[in-house]
Amino acid sequence: MNASFPAFLLLLVCLFAQSACGRPSEWEGLFLDQSDVGVVRHAGDFHRDGTRDAYVVSGSGANMWFTNDTFHFVWKKVSGDVNLSADIRFLDTNKEPHRKACLMIRQSLEPDSPYADAARHGNGLTSLQFREEKGATTAEIQSGVAAPARLGLEKQGDYVTLSLAAEGESLRPTGAAIRLRMQDPFYIGLGVCAHEADAVSKAEFSHGQLELLPPAGGPPTNGGSTLEVVPIASKDRRVLYHTSELIEAPNWTRDGKTFIFNSHGHIYKLPVTGGQPELVDTGFAVRCNNDHGLSPDGTQLAISDQSVGGKSLIYVLPLAGGTPRRITPIGPSYWHGWSPDGGSLAFCSERNGEFDVYTIPVSGGEEKRLTTAPGLDDGPDYSPDGAFIYFNSERSGRMQIWRMKPDGSQQEQITSDENNNWFAHPSPDGKWIAFLTYGKEVKGHPGNQDVTLRLMPVAGGKIEVLAKLFGGQGTINVPSWSPDSKEVAFVSYLPVFGHK
Repeated sequence: MNASFPAFLLLLVCLFAQSACGRPSEWEGLFLDQSDVGVVRHAGDFHRDGTRDAYVVSGSGANMWFTNDTFHFVWKKVSGDVNLSADIRFLDTNKEPHRKACLMIRQSLEPDSPYADAARHGNGLTSLQFREEKGATTAEIQSGVAAPARLGLEKQGDYVTLSLAAEGESLRPTGAAIRLRMQDPFYIGLGVCAHEADAVSKAEFSHGQLELLPPAGGPPTNGGSTLEVVPIASKDRRVLYHTSELIEAPNWTRDGKTFIFNSHGHIYKLPVTGGQPELVDTGFAVRCNNDHGLSPDGTQLAISDQSVGGKSLIYVLPLAGGTPRRITPIGPSYWHGWSPDGGSLAFCSERNGEFDVYTIPVSGGEEKRLTTAPGLDDGPDYSPDGAFIYFNSERSGRMQIWRMKPDGSQQEQITSDENNNWFAHPSPDGKWIAFLTYGKEVKGHPGNQDVTLRLMPVAGGKIEVLAKLFGGQGTINVPSWSPDSKEVAFVSYLPVFGHK
């Protein structure tokens, strides 16, 4: 009896833990503590409205942005992985468009704390806002869905994701996801910010749930694809399209109205304003990969497809669709750049066990090898004036960005750091280079990785971070600048976990 008693107690503990995980906590009485974060002119408050199963929270505060926050926070401390959701509506008459009602996780109650929130703005804008480190500048991913009725904020492992729902519907992922390391315990709760120092805003959080999730098991996998754009000035990302399917490698058409991307061997186009993708007729070419792009005049599409012979070959067809015309005689060949004069294609090919950069006339003919260094040379893209071809090469020991003249001469290294840098794309105005960065431990350019989209001036200078994301292969393999050089399009992936 005595010997088995500890085991019996352990069994009870395990059964209780299993019942707690995955079960929503009762909304009533869930949050008992409150704080004004930062310096506010009017103290915030909250009360329970039992008739509406709601918390009503009022808050002052000039902003929740930059390096400091001012708002009212109703909270509790938790540990582990969680999912918080609620219907949110404003109750005040304040007309400030950027007042906010938020579901939030936060490392501390200090105004410069790391945090993430699902923020509903007064004008209907909904976004995933976050501060990665103490004292860092707040960033955001705008959802593209205006004025949803219900918001959800989920933390799994080191990732936070945003879900939304219309009135009467179930939550759906928006595709907005960020990596944010939070130390246990952390704060979770409801926040309201008036966005005016002298004002007070009031919001109702109703029919809420706080769910404690089982611990994540193993690294995340791809749970869906998100087409995003990031302005290089503000760096505030926007979700334009999310799907549970795999999509890759967005191109921006020359008129700025449409995206081109690949999915499951086919090429699709999507209006920049949103909507549903439309299949592009590529004839027999139904095994297209993520190496495709447009001619300088915007009328032709280069694709890389392996329907013939099982090896990737390069073809050209009208952007409106049609029968592909074969360009490269042998494979594998992967398109990456089109010369500004429209006459040549730059591509990566494997010949005799070596991957190098080649060019070939669009009209067809003999390919020309431009790189001969041992190791992988990949991702060639022309500068807009045609003076250089940018590419990535591992000849220095790590994958770095290089450039050369279009005839292959004057090869010079552009980046030199401890990371692995891939797929350099010059902006149409010739001022910037956007490229993708993997950690130093990552070999090749696989998917389902923590990667960084970075920006460097062509003339030299500080390299900036445009976005940190879960992505990799298919994120930005091909040219994806907007025609006005103000934005970059890319694909991120929604991280999902199994459970221990």
